[in-house]
Amino acid sequence: MSFNVQAAGLEVKQVTDNVYAIVGEMVQRSPENLGNNATFGLIVTDAGAVLVDPGGTYKGAARLAAVIKTVTDKPVKIVINSGGQDHRWLGNGYFKEHGARIIASSAAVEDHQDRANGQLQGLEFLVGKEGVQGTEAVYADETFDKSLSLDFGGIQIELIATGGSHTPGDAVIWLPETRVAFTGDLVYLERTLGIGEMSDFKNWIPAFEAMAALKPLHIVPGHGKPSTLERAKADTYDYLVNLNNRISKVLENGGQIAEGTAVDQEAFKYLLNFDQLARRNAQEVFQQLEFDF
Repeated sequence: MSFNVQAAGLEVKQVTDNVYAIVGEMVQRSPENLGNNATFGLIVTDAGAVLVDPGGTYKGAARLAAVIKTVTDKPVKIVINSGGQDHRWLGNGYFKEHGARIIASSAAVEDHQDRANGQLQGLEFLVGKEGVQGTEAVYADETFDKSLSLDFGGIQIELIATGGSHTPGDAVIWLPETRVAFTGDLVYLERTLGIGEMSDFKNWIPAFEAMAALKPLHIVPGHGKPSTLERAKADTYDYLVNLNNRISKVLENGGQIAEGTAVDQEAFKYLLNFDQLARRNAQEVFQQLEFDF
């Protein structure tokens, strides 16, 4: 069985029966993609659809909804925000208007509240005033601290807070019956991950290991096409471990930040956006680790 459709810059890929990845562009937010430069998840049940992440803007959410209609005529009943980035939650308003229940970790909602104004300003700059029209900060109706179990339409869905990785409120959405993990920004495939001030680099590696311990057969990442745990390890985990090991060695030897930003990351040059992000990531990791040495 296979299903693959592309519309409005979003490519739908079937993962298992009734489970899909909606893969957005790998480039920056733009007027063309309406902030939907990420991968989203869709679970179709007898009781309605569950959407993992609602898009980056109100109009981006409407575009996602149109793409979902190419898969199912069932309405989106639940939206899960997997983390703190704009495309993980700023489309909430559209789906709430259409009757969806919004769920996120409590840490994610706190992050949304802390960064909403900055994210909206950034989106206006990147997507344009017309592109962000209608976009407002709409927070989750229901939150959880560590985990939440849902039985919806006969499908068991486990929401597991990572304790922070790319953003403080990152969560894995786990389907134990089909062993599908929607990882949000815990996992990047095909492109270089981003480590920012809001990231918790020290917890990112153990968070990945906890996800991997579930032994998923299918990974739906925060960015990139759905794939395997092996690919996730290569593109995300190994990248994080390389940075940790090399920068820790610089710090152990009393090195300064300039040496830290120059550590060897060439093994990961195959990833998109490597040249833009590699040194910035190394600088952030150095700053997060330096007081441990």
